[in-house]
Amino acid sequence: MGRRSRGASLGAGLVVLLLAAGGVWLVTAGPLGAGMLGDETPPVSTDAAAGAVDAASALSALEGLDAAPGWSARDYDRDLFGPRWADVDRNGCDTRNDILRRDLLEPTFRPGTGDCTVLTGTLIDPYDGTATSFVRGPESSPAVQIDHVVALSWAWHHGADGWSDARREEFANDPQNLVAASETTNQAKSAFGPGEWMPPAAPLRCAYVARFVSVLDAYDLAIGVADRDAARAVLERC
Repeated sequence: MGRRSRGASLGAGLVVLLLAAGGVWLVTAGPLGAGMLGDETPPVSTDAAAGAVDAASALSALEGLDAAPGWSARDYDRDLFGPRWADVDRNGCDTRNDILRRDLLEPTFRPGTGDCTVLTGTLIDPYDGTATSFVRGPESSPAVQIDHVVALSWAWHHGADGWSDARREEFANDPQNLVAASETTNQAKSAFGPGEWMPPAAPLRCAYVARFVSVLDAYDLAIGVADRDAARAVLERC
């Protein structure tokens, strides 16, 4: 199959354009930490949002993915994907800070780090649309986490167990496969695929599924029946 290349401060009453995992949403923000999209529908969606996901291309890519022959019998080992948050692009910043800088609204940085170490910012969760404040610190940092859209253990059982160590490290740090997410949604998503988990906010599911499929397509990962059916059902409604 063909391969494609891989790739605002919030306060009451503010309206912001939300770039969430490939989607664009016009959201009226409430106080920080308040749910803005609810369980199903965001307050306002833009025409840009409707066109942000190329569902036809995602469906074509989905149908071109190999069928997973079964669950890999080899035990998953996180260490085989390299050190956590390596500086693989050699820009002087580790991957976690790269993603925080990209995904947080109005990030601030520790002086003297070349805008590498993110100190504060606001996350609009790409899976439920909720605003979460990020403040760096041993107790507060876990409120915003970095999610692998295609989880490492999921990838391991769908073809990554046969990769080289270098390929696995590249995958673990690929920005296309990474989004900042709240602790709540990241833990709920866990290592599931679309067949077992979907974003709580239905309007954000198209962007999530399209991104999930694009990662599988880029890395020649296979997909099982349940995940394929769930992804297809979402994309057919986008």
